[in-house]
Amino acid sequence: MSEHFTLAVDAMGGDGAPDIVVAGLAIAAERHPGARFLLFGDETRLAALLRRHRRAAAHCAVRHTPEAIPGDMKAAAAVRLRGASMRLAIDAVAGGEAAGVVTAGNTGALLALAKIVVKTLPGIDRPAIAAIGPSERGDLVMLDLGANVACDARNLVEFAVMGDVFARVVLGLPLPTIGLLNVGSEEMKGDERVRQAADVLRDSYLGPQFHGFVEGHDIAAGTTDVIVTDGFTGNVALKTFEGTGRLMRTLLRQVFSSSLSARIAYLLARPGLDRLREWMDPRRYNGAVMLGLNGVVVKSHGGTDAAGFAHAVDVAMDMVTHRFNDRMREGLARIVLPQPGVGPTDGPRNGHGPRLAAAN
Repeated sequence: MSEHFTLAVDAMGGDGAPDIVVAGLAIAAERHPGARFLLFGDETRLAALLRRHRRAAAHCAVRHTPEAIPGDMKAAAAVRLRGASMRLAIDAVAGGEAAGVVTAGNTGALLALAKIVVKTLPGIDRPAIAAIGPSERGDLVMLDLGANVACDARNLVEFAVMGDVFARVVLGLPLPTIGLLNVGSEEMKGDERVRQAADVLRDSYLGPQFHGFVEGHDIAAGTTDVIVTDGFTGNVALKTFEGTGRLMRTLLRQVFSSSLSARIAYLLARPGLDRLREWMDPRRYNGAVMLGLNGVVVKSHGGTDAAGFAHAVDVAMDMVTHRFNDRMREGLARIVLPQPGVGPTDGPRNGHGPRLAAAN
């Protein structure tokens, strides 16, 4: 990669910070020799780590701050810490010093700060959290994963535009297929906001890529390249998927350690299991992106290691070098968004909430 640009990095965010952050930047620097990093954190600790990781040191400039946002701090309190490493890194994006920010820190604080400091792109009602995950047919994109518990039809359409561009930029798909997560695949299923969003997408430039409604089992099946849903459902689906992965690993360990014959079977199956482990490795999918903001904002998992953090940096690199936000603006200019107001509280005013079609 020959482009020269700067990413701001919160060195103090995450369970293993700042050690895994600097080690991850050493990996990223080898992959992206044109990149530069503004590293925000404790200068004394960072200097010692950079002496051990010479490759990272050649690409980093350190901005000292003794403050950091704890992982359990409420967002309302975090926004008042103007000298915290995460805040200063975000300020660097808002001020034009950096093209994007990467942090493994507090998710709620990051979302709140990004919305206040970086702000949303013109025309975007709400940002969304998107991430990549595995499926039977390859990697897919899913959003929103928790930024917006309740969404209206306009939000869902915006998420579809964001997901389309994200899949093109990060997954390299020329025409990614898009599905709206619903309680059934039939057109009459779901509440009014989901059906209205589907109508808008069918009639838009994304119509040829819009698959229609998809169900929970379609996520793992890879029925579409992009899964669009509200943040409540998306976060539940994400946590369920993560829990299922942990359950699979636990059961496999139990099965292959249950007897001598099972241990022998493990030795025979080990090459295939190693491939499966590599395919399902959560570090490959580290790096959730907050889309719809006036700058690139990438959230690494707080418990990741250096390899996982480097992958989050890779995602930020892709977003910047492929002009994600410019392409987002182009996509939004081509679509007529529904007016705000059709959401989960619309429908009959009888105390029963929105009208839902029966699920199978």
